[in-house]
Amino acid sequence: MHTILPFLLAMIAVIVLLNMWATKLQIAYPILLVIAGLLISFIPGLPAVKIDPDLIFFIFLPPLLFDASWSVSFKEMKKWWRIIGSFAFLVVFFTALSVAIVTNHFIPGFTIALGFLLGGIVSPPDAVSTGAITKFVKIPKATSAILEGESLLNDASSLIIFRFALIVIGTGQFIWHEAAVSFLWMIVGGAGIGLLLGWLFVQAHKRLPTDAPSDIALTLIEPYFMYWIAEQLHSSGVLAVVSGGLFMSARRLIFLSSTSRIRAFSVWESFIFILNGIVFLIIGLELPEIVDGLRSQDIPLTTAIKYGVLVTGVLIAARIISSYAAMLATFIFRRNTARNLTSGRSWLLMPLLLGWTGMRGVVSLAAALAIPITLDDGTAFPHRNLILFITFVVILLTLVVQGLTLPYFIKNIPFFNGILNEETEAADRLKMKQGLKLHVYQVLKNKYDNELNGHAGMEKFLQQWEERAKATDDNWMNEKTKVIFIELLESQRQYLTELNKDPKINEEIIRQQLYQIDLEEERLRII
Repeated sequence: MHTILPFLLAMIAVIVLLNMWATKLQIAYPILLVIAGLLISFIPGLPAVKIDPDLIFFIFLPPLLFDASWSVSFKEMKKWWRIIGSFAFLVVFFTALSVAIVTNHFIPGFTIALGFLLGGIVSPPDAVSTGAITKFVKIPKATSAILEGESLLNDASSLIIFRFALIVIGTGQFIWHEAAVSFLWMIVGGAGIGLLLGWLFVQAHKRLPTDAPSDIALTLIEPYFMYWIAEQLHSSGVLAVVSGGLFMSARRLIFLSSTSRIRAFSVWESFIFILNGIVFLIIGLELPEIVDGLRSQDIPLTTAIKYGVLVTGVLIAARIISSYAAMLATFIFRRNTARNLTSGRSWLLMPLLLGWTGMRGVVSLAAALAIPITLDDGTAFPHRNLILFITFVVILLTLVVQGLTLPYFIKNIPFFNGILNEETEAADRLKMKQGLKLHVYQVLKNKYDNELNGHAGMEKFLQQWEERAKATDDNWMNEKTKVIFIELLESQRQYLTELNKDPKINEEIIRQQLYQIDLEEERLRII
């Protein structure tokens, strides 16, 4: 413990420093973390980083998925659900099938079951990597919504493939009707368990006398409960966390106070940043041990690298082909939806952009490390080290090649720039603020007309309410006016909630304004 703890603290320090460096260089921090982990692993005397395969999913996946479900726009997911569903399920299955066929043909001793196992591992793109890369470039709102929605669901579909492949490898048989029933239960049961637990957690927050620290503590353990209970019932823990997280996210204004929401945002942002950083460092730190495993099985390193490059090429090609197929199907069956998504020749370019955003990362590593070392009969799991090495090569190549070139394509290629012709956020923001000011003015005149008369502070607020914090009168705020102000803030939340039902309004702008309202309420409470 005295050896591991300083090493873990040093890892966090390295993560922070590399993130600052990546921000300065304007590249995605996962790229630097993977390379740094690889370089650090060659330092002599460092303790070996080993994680129990049975715990890797449980440690990292629940909070990462829970946070993603709170960040995604459910409104945008409903808007683009056909394309998101295609990418999350059909594209993942097509990708896994392509990997299974190619590896079975080119890798000696690699069965179709092992190919599907590898395909399930490497098929889901990593939302963290994509988000870190697109932070420095602007992508279309529709593309961003599709990628965020896909990232929530493709993890579940790929891990279902992974689980069934493990069963086939362990038992040597695949019974279709049992697999169909199990698949249905994993999807329906996982979503149902997540919704039920999400409702119970919402009620607990509402009915118990919680404060901000206890609310945040509960949100930290809730995804683990969702995942664990679903897995104990042989359902999908991933879907349970996603469905429960989406349910709770839509009701955050109901069961969390403004204090809890503000503080939870900072806590979760730091927590998820550290978790992601540790995982990407582990990707690099694990490589030397994986290479030693390949040598023990007499697999040349150059041969393993060729296999990794081959699988990476299959993944990129399969995703681009699938992107065009999904867009074509949407264009044929829902022409209006397709026109909303793209216009003119850009519908030919959007699938290419979606196809090139297939960086792999956290989920792929977690799945690969979760492969058991031995089968139930005690024999070594076939080709485990090779699968781990191929996964590492896929993660590294997609992060470096696609991750470094994607910003260049978006910024410098005219075709990609042509995609970014949708309505700017400035127009949405202006519309929201104008409507919000009119709403506040009407509420003040209709409900508090008597209180406004003769009160200098309130009259000033009515005339110039956006600059009320600059008031110099020390008596401008008392308990009565504070109550009115807080009621006005709650009224603004209700207005923004209704405004968010407009499909043309960007939900991210609404969320930013709601966060500012929370900050304003906290400022009022301490006056």
